[in-house]
Amino acid sequence: MYVDDDPVYKRRRLVALAVVIAVVLGLCALGRVLLGGDDAEPAAAATPVAAAAPAKKATTVEQAAPPLRPQEEQGEPAGTADTELVRVQRITGGLTPKSVVASGQGLVLAQNMMYSHTVTAYRPDGARVATVSDTVELSDFGVKGHPGRSKGAPVEVAFSPDGRTAWVSQYSMYGKGFAPEGADSCTSGAGISNSYLYELDTSTFEVRRVVEVGAVPKYVAVTPDGRSVLVSNWCSMDLTVVDAAKATVTRTIPTGGQHPRGIAVSPDSTTAYVAIMGSDRTVAVDLAKGSVRTLAETGDKPRHVVISPKGDYLYVTNSGAATVSKVEVSSGEVVAEAKTAADPRSTAISPDGAALYVVEYGAVRVSKILTADMELVDSEPTDGLPIGVTYEPTTKRVWVACYSGSIVVYDDSRRGA
Repeated sequence: MYVDDDPVYKRRRLVALAVVIAVVLGLCALGRVLLGGDDAEPAAAATPVAAAAPAKKATTVEQAAPPLRPQEEQGEPAGTADTELVRVQRITGGLTPKSVVASGQGLVLAQNMMYSHTVTAYRPDGARVATVSDTVELSDFGVKGHPGRSKGAPVEVAFSPDGRTAWVSQYSMYGKGFAPEGADSCTSGAGISNSYLYELDTSTFEVRRVVEVGAVPKYVAVTPDGRSVLVSNWCSMDLTVVDAAKATVTRTIPTGGQHPRGIAVSPDSTTAYVAIMGSDRTVAVDLAKGSVRTLAETGDKPRHVVISPKGDYLYVTNSGAATVSKVEVSSGEVVAEAKTAADPRSTAISPDGAALYVVEYGAVRVSKILTADMELVDSEPTDGLPIGVTYEPTTKRVWVACYSGSIVVYDDSRRGA
């Protein structure tokens, strides 16, 4: 059984948010060695029922793009297998990002959990175009039992295939009618209120619809056909399947293990692969039948999973084992493995499937792994507490979300000088 005993997590909400962010920034070096659970959170506080400003529309740029300043000389453009990561940009300002995800159509979203209660939206050049509050009036969406304003805690996001919609999971809800927030140390969903999934319109950045899911929802994935949204619920230990067109739950599937997190979906949209972080297993879920089977056993605390463009291989980060496993989908066999530094968290895959980008929380760095042979070929330092990563294809840049209050951007389009 997996239990989060991170002392930083336990004392969150005991001090004011502004004070804590300053403390976290000063103690990044200490945070590098915290190896608790899935979310070794920075300390933070937020008054659960405090009102926040309504969501803003993206009519103007509210923060200009930071300048591009490559920290190393770069060579000629090349294919992904032959390029090197070079740090080019650092984005700050009101950030405590748990995750960062690129749409592929020119938008990047960072989710700031309960520490900032916002989603921040960026252009690929790093200009901020919107700051979206997680405050909603659930009664506006026909939800009863939670009068007045409620707040969420944005943790992960997934885009529709056309990029027009973004689905944001809320770790917990705060307001009237909600129980105290869940914790990563939960062993069931008992005593924890279900939380919600928000649907954002990416042209206006307004919350269009909300969907009640399970207890402490974490990862979100949209099936390639755009028909379903999948949510892994950490404390209720199940997978919620949402009809994207109707914004209604069609099925809730027990995952057969504690603390499901990462999700990848087969190209034909029939099968979801879910990392069960409270174990060493990744399971395959038949979305039509609702059946679950163990696909592979890859190592302690499998956290994040991505799939190759053809759907023939999965890549699983094993946070407790400090490895990334390459799994053949047809057989479930672990065919290769890369050794990383301490506590690999999220990973992203390049569009051509040639490279993985893995954030190593305990080592305060991001590493590049070639999928052909799982060789770790490049590592670059990040800011403190790196937790999320995405590949932005229009610029061929890798964005790393750092809990300490920043997003660091790396170019991966050129050879080394």
